[in-house]
Amino acid sequence: MFNNIPEVKLGLIAVSRDCFVISLSERRRAAVAAAYEKLGGEIYECKVTVENEKDMLRAVEDVKAAGCTALVVFLGNFGPETPETLIAQNFDGPVMYAAAAEESMNDLINGRGDAYCGVLNCSYNLGLRKIKAVMPEYPVGDAEDVAKMILDFVPVARALIGVSGLKIITFGPRPQDFFACNAPIKPLYDIGVEIQENSELDLLVSYKEHANDPRIAEVVEDMAKELGVGNQYPDLLPRMAQYELTLLDWIDNNIGARKYVAFANKCWPAFPSQFGFEPCYVNSRLVSRGIPVACEVDIYGALSEFIGLCVSGEAVTLLDINNTVPKDMYEAEIKGKYDYKLTDTFMGFHCGNTPLCKLCSDAAVKFQLIQNRLLENGNTPDITRGTLEGDIAPSQITFYRLHGSADGTLQSYIAQGEVLPVATRSFGGIGVFAIPEMGRFYRHVLVGKHYPHHGAVAFRHCGKALFTVFQYLGVPDIAYNRPASLPYDTENPFC
Repeated sequence: MFNNIPEVKLGLIAVSRDCFVISLSERRRAAVAAAYEKLGGEIYECKVTVENEKDMLRAVEDVKAAGCTALVVFLGNFGPETPETLIAQNFDGPVMYAAAAEESMNDLINGRGDAYCGVLNCSYNLGLRKIKAVMPEYPVGDAEDVAKMILDFVPVARALIGVSGLKIITFGPRPQDFFACNAPIKPLYDIGVEIQENSELDLLVSYKEHANDPRIAEVVEDMAKELGVGNQYPDLLPRMAQYELTLLDWIDNNIGARKYVAFANKCWPAFPSQFGFEPCYVNSRLVSRGIPVACEVDIYGALSEFIGLCVSGEAVTLLDINNTVPKDMYEAEIKGKYDYKLTDTFMGFHCGNTPLCKLCSDAAVKFQLIQNRLLENGNTPDITRGTLEGDIAPSQITFYRLHGSADGTLQSYIAQGEVLPVATRSFGGIGVFAIPEMGRFYRHVLVGKHYPHHGAVAFRHCGKALFTVFQYLGVPDIAYNRPASLPYDTENPFC
């Protein structure tokens, strides 16, 4: 587990309506705890069963003393609607509500708990108090069902705790003509994220101060070991090691009251000429250690990456939704082998920020071809070296983004798919992606809702958790790749 994302310690509190048998809720709570531990999880079982507000205060104090950072409130029976909702109000962390299903047709008199009914009143009271809580898609079940709900809750809780303790550090401003990386910061504060905006010049000053840092040699050795045969420019490693140390020291000196950090840094056109390399490989190393570094001062890209790290528990990346798959490549490599139309496929690309562990085995540090044309007239590369290039390894993926639109509102999208085992025959960190109904999603979500070209990529299917996180954060528009049977509101019905 990365040290830049939270560790979740779960607490379990049972509630009981005072006109119901309290032992019913307590017995069911113990069964939930046992079922969750059987799945390999750890949970603190609070022995204070909440029937009234004083119980609520004692229970919250108990779980806080136990170090719990997230809670499951379990309606073992109907539950006391005011005290059970005040648990979430008084606890500083994400809370999930779940309820007990009835257990047997032979025990529907004294053994009936009516928690199915109780969830309705619980939800109503949460709404009255404007209290945020996680409610599973079907929040009622037996012990094994509830244990699985808790398992799904953990990555959500990790992301929500992380966002509430996150500082995004930027070095800008964004490059000219990258209005797509516009970042209205008010929505960041609305969801609890802190931001520290710095100049690219501040970064350069700090980088120069790290010249001859005695730690450089150790970092160079680590880079060379990691790259192996991909270490095509050994002379470049000291420059990149110096930069890596600059960023890590900046975290130590600037994280302040926050616990977690992400970067959104300018990387062109001035960066290569002033720093003497492209920062991509260093960016890839940091995200592989749980510290996102978004390119082109993409603040919401950095936020999206951080959320994906928390949800998936593994390295993520930020890619351009970049270019189409040529028809001849589709015909030769995809059609008939995989169940995708041409318009379901595209190439995701970036200069070289994708972690080495997510690339194919022949990945290497190379030079940025486009920047080389611009800054070195296509000559032998020097300052445009430093990208980490190779085809992205086949895997499941979730393409997603939490974004601050031009009018300062939050919007998001989530689409699950895969990276296909198809050689790209191109440059950069790049892969052939396939997402069902991508063509329609591209037109009516990405284009139709004015999203930028950057998307975050998690290397597994985690749309369920991401949707819950965005919903909890109050994002009003959570788009997804709709099946062919479900038209978008803007889709032309005559096409």
